[in-house]
Amino acid sequence: MATPNYVRSQTMDRARAAEIDAGLRAHMTTVYGLMTGAMIITALVAYVIGTDLNAMMDGQGTTLIPEGVLSAMYGSPLRWLIILSPLAVVFGFGAMINRMSVATAQTVFWTFAGLMGLSIASIFAIYTGISIAQTFVATAAGFGAMSIYGYTTQKDLSGWGSFLIMGVVGLIVASLLNMFLFESGALPWAISLIGVLIFAGLTAYDTQSIKNQYLQMRDASSEAATIDKAATMGALRLYLDFINMFMFLLQFMGMQQE
Repeated sequence: MATPNYVRSQTMDRARAAEIDAGLRAHMTTVYGLMTGAMIITALVAYVIGTDLNAMMDGQGTTLIPEGVLSAMYGSPLRWLIILSPLAVVFGFGAMINRMSVATAQTVFWTFAGLMGLSIASIFAIYTGISIAQTFVATAAGFGAMSIYGYTTQKDLSGWGSFLIMGVVGLIVASLLNMFLFESGALPWAISLIGVLIFAGLTAYDTQSIKNQYLQMRDASSEAATIDKAATMGALRLYLDFINMFMFLLQFMGMQQE
């Protein structure tokens, strides 16, 4: 027969496990909520700018953005600033987030999402709207499946990290070589396929990493602000996984404008 102390200990353990599980679910809900908000900002900016850019390229009148502004943004060296600014924000954000308040960190994240929308807006002038929507749905399905796997699996995925990061570096090098040296018609397809696989793997890896980071911070009794900033950084990681998977997959599924 179980002793009263043993029963009390078991009850306390179950209560603590339930409390930790509830806290983890709330943390991950915050992460996915921040990521979703960023995706909405990116989509709106890209759609508004991209549809006007497409209209200008077709010789039609723009709706919101003057043609002169669009020409300066995408037809001059300014386009490199638009393309590279999200990368600069990511590096700066990662280096300075510990010195930011939670509100500042989230504001920087929303700003980054807007800049990313500017950076990818040209897809609406290259691909049909239907194929973009189809690719987005396919990406969401793949991302969701891999993120669920990363959250629920008992397998330790930490060993994937260095391998996947090396894969990202290899993608960047291969893309630059193809752009400036090889100009191969087949290499971009191979790069896109590998890119989809790498960022699918990173989705699972990052999800598990975010989950484990929360559990470690909770065990260390970290401050609420520290946990909130970790949620923002986690949202950024998953956002980057999603957007990269989407862009690589678009090269397979996207139907170009006629």
